[in-house]
Amino acid sequence: MNARDTANANDLPLSGIRVIDFTQVMMGPVCTQMLGDYGADVIKIERAGAGDLSRSTFAPQDGIDNPVFCSLNRNKRSVALDLRNAEQLAAVKALIAGADVVVNNFRAGVMDRMGLGYDDCHKLNPRIVYAVGTGYGETGPYAYKGGQDVLAQAMSGAMARKADPSHPLATYPTALADYSAGMHLVQGILLALLQRARTGVGQKISVSLYNSMLAMQMQEAAMIMMRDTDLNWAAMPLSGVFECADLPLVLIGAFKANPLRDICAALELADLSLDPRFANLEQQFAHKAELQRQLRERFRTRPRDHWLERLEAQDLLCAPVRDMREVLVDPQTLHNKMILQADAPGHGAYKFIASPITMSGADAAMRRAPPKLGEHTDEVLAEAAAMARRP
Repeated sequence: MNARDTANANDLPLSGIRVIDFTQVMMGPVCTQMLGDYGADVIKIERAGAGDLSRSTFAPQDGIDNPVFCSLNRNKRSVALDLRNAEQLAAVKALIAGADVVVNNFRAGVMDRMGLGYDDCHKLNPRIVYAVGTGYGETGPYAYKGGQDVLAQAMSGAMARKADPSHPLATYPTALADYSAGMHLVQGILLALLQRARTGVGQKISVSLYNSMLAMQMQEAAMIMMRDTDLNWAAMPLSGVFECADLPLVLIGAFKANPLRDICAALELADLSLDPRFANLEQQFAHKAELQRQLRERFRTRPRDHWLERLEAQDLLCAPVRDMREVLVDPQTLHNKMILQADAPGHGAYKFIASPITMSGADAAMRRAPPKLGEHTDEVLAEAAAMARRP
């Protein structure tokens, strides 16, 4: 394991916090993995014989667990149970009675039907922090509607926003809603734990994909509600992705007194800001098509690195457009220690993205490899039995 994997769990911020994790796919698991990375004992409750749906998203290869599952489930213990079995359900309740946090991302009503809703868990343990992730909210007209990342993109208005009206509508290929909602779940849990430290009592928190996507668009929503004006950062007249003679770059022509003048200097063009059609931002919007035509025509004449050097010399915000294979070997990625590498006996070799949070006094680590389905069932059930015997 690399240098990030040497942290002692007892030195981490969430050491001593036990999390009972009923989540699967991404929104919930990315939340509980963050908690596990920083010291929490995360016990992942999975369906016997099947487990988390992300275990079977793609077929495992060469005996190594599914990378999709592994990327979201380090630092957890897996318990495979059939919660229709009264004895196994009782064991889970014993675990909850001695835990700090319960997390689930089932549809509304599922946990209640199993006798594991918030009221049930609060009776078992008044200190419990009960975190719920949903598609649209626990109540309201869409409470029982199936929630999913792409659906949240569509329902929240995010999918309808485009840099260019001529572009077709499309899904964003990274799970924005799942990740943002998962991080909001982390925030809610930590806030509730802080409040419990003062009051001694837990509480229920709830996060939805829908609300998280709305929150991500807070600036755009405020402009509509307060000025009845659309705000689209991607549609700014001096910004965009530009094809060069070989490869593309992205340019953000903003945050300067006269960015068009500086862009023209970098591109060795006559100063277009002196043209009345492009003299100010209002005119640049009105004549955006012609303005960008001239810029694109010029960008295509030379290689990307040539233009990046000249743009940066003018202190303009720009960057190469890269694919993930390039990013994973980039010197900054490696310097930031964002690639977590581990060879776990009995599991295999792992490479995945590390925690994005750097703390000077608490370095996250992979203390536990992503678990095999039910790998820790006997161990955890023995702990539950011991808890049940306590007076």
